[in-house]
Amino acid sequence: MCESEIIESNRLYVSMWKVLAGDRPGADLVDRPGLAVCWADSPFPFWNAVFLTEETADPALLRRRVLDAARYMQGKRHGGLVYVCEDYLHGDARTALPAIIEEAELDFVLRVTGMVGDILPVEARPHPALKLLRASSDAVLRDYADINSDGYGFPLEAGRAGLEGSHLWKEEAFAYVGYVGGEPVSASAAIVHDGIIYLALVATRPAAQRNGYAEATVRHALSQAHAATGLTRTILHASDAGAPVYRRVGYHPTTVFLTYKPRRADTATRESVPQDQA
Repeated sequence: MCESEIIESNRLYVSMWKVLAGDRPGADLVDRPGLAVCWADSPFPFWNAVFLTEETADPALLRRRVLDAARYMQGKRHGGLVYVCEDYLHGDARTALPAIIEEAELDFVLRVTGMVGDILPVEARPHPALKLLRASSDAVLRDYADINSDGYGFPLEAGRAGLEGSHLWKEEAFAYVGYVGGEPVSASAAIVHDGIIYLALVATRPAAQRNGYAEATVRHALSQAHAATGLTRTILHASDAGAPVYRRVGYHPTTVFLTYKPRRADTATRESVPQDQA
């Protein structure tokens, strides 16, 4: 993998999440030694994140960072994730990671693959069954939130808490909902950030998956963002289930992030956390 793209994927993951978590009132966006905190303490777990930001081969240093991240999350009301980039771990640090994760009482959740492409403009390829509306009204934004909650296994209230009332999502993001027969089934957003177009919160309702709705909605959001900005480079972070869609659009992988949640069985960790979905 290209080292510059690994660094880019890490940098933009953190900086984009500062924006997305920071869209919620009272978000904690501090940087600690070796950690970047993007924590809204929201019922929507996506907006609660701690990223490890250092390259290291030192297991003692890695242990300090992971334990610090775990202690931070354990003090919060709502669940979230800690993100560890595989390519930032070398030698003994990589070998020691499973034991450190166990000591920190964290559980693995899913792999996230950073992806990038200088691919814009892309062909829109509209789906004949799909009607696409921008989430510029409260009603369509609520549909957008509900699709993500349904697609990722969250309570509906969690997605609504993460998006409702947001100027960012209604006015700045090129966020679209796909409807089939009047029912909202797919969602995708292209967000202009730091000279690139970042693709975020792509989801399809489980009953509507594997019909091509996700790819059509992704292509439409990217096309609209490119038409408005002229930007050609686009970045995202994908689950294993979603990655094939993005490869078809033209993205290629850059690096892998391992995500973990606190193990303790209290209010925070009983809530849903992201799961793979196509």
